[in-house]
Amino acid sequence: MTRSPATPLPPPKARRRLRETAALTQAQLAARVGVTRETVRAWESGRTTPRGRKREAYAKLLNTLAEEATARRSKPEPTASPEPAPVPVVVAVGAGSADASEKAADSLVLPAKPLDERRSDPDPDPGPGPDPAAEQESGPGPGPEPTPDPAALTPAQAFDALYEFGAPALVRQTFLLTGRRELARESVERAFQVAWEHWPEVARDRDPVGWVRAAAYEYALSPWQRFRLRHRHPEPPPADPGDRTLLNTLLRLPPPHRRTLLLYDGVGLGLPETAAETEASTPATANRLLHAREAIAHRLPELADPEVLHRRLAELASSERLRAARPPTVRMGSERRARFLTRAAIAFTVALIGTTALTLRTAPTHYEPPVSPGETVRGVPPKVAPGALSDEELELRQKLRDQLQDGPERLTPRLE
Repeated sequence: MTRSPATPLPPPKARRRLRETAALTQAQLAARVGVTRETVRAWESGRTTPRGRKREAYAKLLNTLAEEATARRSKPEPTASPEPAPVPVVVAVGAGSADASEKAADSLVLPAKPLDERRSDPDPDPGPGPDPAAEQESGPGPGPEPTPDPAALTPAQAFDALYEFGAPALVRQTFLLTGRRELARESVERAFQVAWEHWPEVARDRDPVGWVRAAAYEYALSPWQRFRLRHRHPEPPPADPGDRTLLNTLLRLPPPHRRTLLLYDGVGLGLPETAAETEASTPATANRLLHAREAIAHRLPELADPEVLHRRLAELASSERLRAARPPTVRMGSERRARFLTRAAIAFTVALIGTTALTLRTAPTHYEPPVSPGETVRGVPPKVAPGALSDEELELRQKLRDQLQDGPERLTPRLE
C-alpha cells in the first residue's frame, strides 16, 4: 500500500510572516487549527512539523492567509482621510523577533475584551488596522507609517525604536510595581541603559522588551532602594479613591507576589513565561498568583474576577501621566556611564600599578629577622649598690686571682 504524499507547507519563517500579515496571534491561530499555542510556536520555529489532519488543516489555513494577503496587496487603498485612532489603554508591552506581533496585540494596547478571551479568541477580525507601535502615543495622527526594515537599521536606530515602543508601557508597569513615579522612570531608563551596553546580546534575544522588563523590575524591587533618602518620603497618591485603594493593596503584597500578579494579570504573560521571568517554578508561581488574588479579593471583593482585576490594573496604569525620557538622552547617558566606569577602571589600575612599583622600590633587599619580644626573667636577685665585700666574696676573689688566667697550663687538669 503506497502512502499519499504529505501536504506541502511553506518554510517556518514564511508561516510566521503569513500569520503576522493577517494580524493573528499564535493563540488565535492555534485555536483555528485546534492545537495549543506552544505547538504553533514550535511549527513556526522549525523544531517540529505537523502531520496528518493537523498538517492539512494548517496548510489550508496558511493558503487562505496567503490568498487574503495577495488580495489586500492588489486592492487599491482608499484615498479617504484616516479616522482618528482611539485612545488606547497602555499597560504592557511585548516584543521579540518570534512573538513581536502576538505580544504587541495581547499586551501593548489592551482592547475592551477580558484577558481570558484575548488569550483564546478563535475568530478575531483579521482586517488591517493601525500598528500597535503607532498607537502607543494616544491621539489622532496622519496615519500609520511604513515599518522600516530591521536589517537596514543601525544599532542606534534599532535601540531608539525599541525604546519608543516599550518605554512608556514599562514605566506604567513599574509604577504599579513600586507605587513611585520617579523610581519607575529611573528603573526603566537604567534598564535601557544596561540594554544599550549589552546591545549585541539584546538585539539577538527573542524577546528584547522582556529582557529590559526583567532588568527594570530587578532594579525597582532592589532592597537597596529603601536606603535612598529620596525614596523615604512618600509621593502623592492617585487622586481617585478607588485607584488609591487598589494601589495600596498592591503595595501591601510581597514583592514576588506583586510581580507575579502584574506579569500574569497585567501584562498578560502565560504561567510558564511568568515563572521563567520571576525565576521560580511553575507551581510556586501559581501559588503566588493565587495568594495575591486572594489578598486583593479580601480587601476589594469586586476584584475577585480576574477579568475585572485586569481591567482595573489597566485603568490604574493609564490614569497616571508618566513620561519617559527621549531615546537619545538614555543612549547618551548609557555611553557617559560606560565612559565613566572605563576611566575609573583605568585610574584604579594605574594607581594599583604605581602602588606596586613604589612597594618594590622601597622594600628591603635582604631578609632581616625580627627582634624577639622581651620576656621577664624571674628569680634574679636585685642589683645592689657597690659596697664592702663579704667574706665569701673576698675568698672567691682571692681564689680566682690565684688561678692562671691564660696559657696552655690553664687547660692541664690537676688533682686537688
